[in-house]
Amino acid sequence: MELITGTLEKLFEGTVWAEGPVWLPESQTLRWSDIPNNRILEFNPATGRAHEYATAVEYTNGRTLDHDGSVVQCSHGRRRVERDRDGVVTVIVDSFGGRRLNSPNDVVVAGDGTVWFTDPPYGILPGTIEGHQGEQEYGGCYVFRFDPASNELTPVVTDLVHPNGLAFSPDESLLYVADTAGPGLGVPFRIAAYPVAGGVCGDGTTFVELEDGMASDGFRVDVEGRVWTSAGPSVRVYAPDGGLLAAVDVPERVSNLCFGGADGSDLYITATTSLYRLRTSTGDATSGRH
Repeated sequence: MELITGTLEKLFEGTVWAEGPVWLPESQTLRWSDIPNNRILEFNPATGRAHEYATAVEYTNGRTLDHDGSVVQCSHGRRRVERDRDGVVTVIVDSFGGRRLNSPNDVVVAGDGTVWFTDPPYGILPGTIEGHQGEQEYGGCYVFRFDPASNELTPVVTDLVHPNGLAFSPDESLLYVADTAGPGLGVPFRIAAYPVAGGVCGDGTTFVELEDGMASDGFRVDVEGRVWTSAGPSVRVYAPDGGLLAAVDVPERVSNLCFGGADGSDLYITATTSLYRLRTSTGDATSGRH
């Protein structure tokens, strides 16, 4: 089956660093962040136009849909994971053991309603334009699982340097997490895979290792378990066994992507200054769960 069935389309340009795309089924629009410009944008495919959804948003990054249709998003500036329900933004979690989080980066909601997110330091580093300079208060960069029923925050992955994008396999037996620290910090750019059982991650293995300059920042898993990921100035598709299935060149560095559109088969791609779209023959693994 041919996975990519269309050509790359540029839909919008004018961001400094585009990130955090999510498709909103109710409004049939695509929402994403322009992090350094501290704003959230929305694109309407029906009109072909984009508009500012919100400004002064404290440097939001990754986002996803909760089961009730509200948007769960990561805020670098507020150092928290938060919920946007019809424009009303409230905190979900902002501390671990009495200490502030670093700068939550990307987030997914599991089938049981728990919120899983990565917490690298990019929004608090010296000279950052994606947040406010600050200290790493709990002493690490973890992947966390937050249970809204018990209000319990648990580290589930602690062995990555800068955990970034994350996604579950279709049956949620694996959690994929990107490490974007890179060779400068003594590790390769890679996506790791962790077995999941009972809300706990086992020992991770390397799913794919990418060459220098091709960091996997954000990604999604499709209904057949294939991983669609950013990889420098490209999008790559990997089989569940890690084999490369496809690659699409993009004119600028890609940050993240998500499935959307009327039938869920459009791939929306955030890439530095622009928003792109690519037609595919598949859809997101979460489409049957949310």
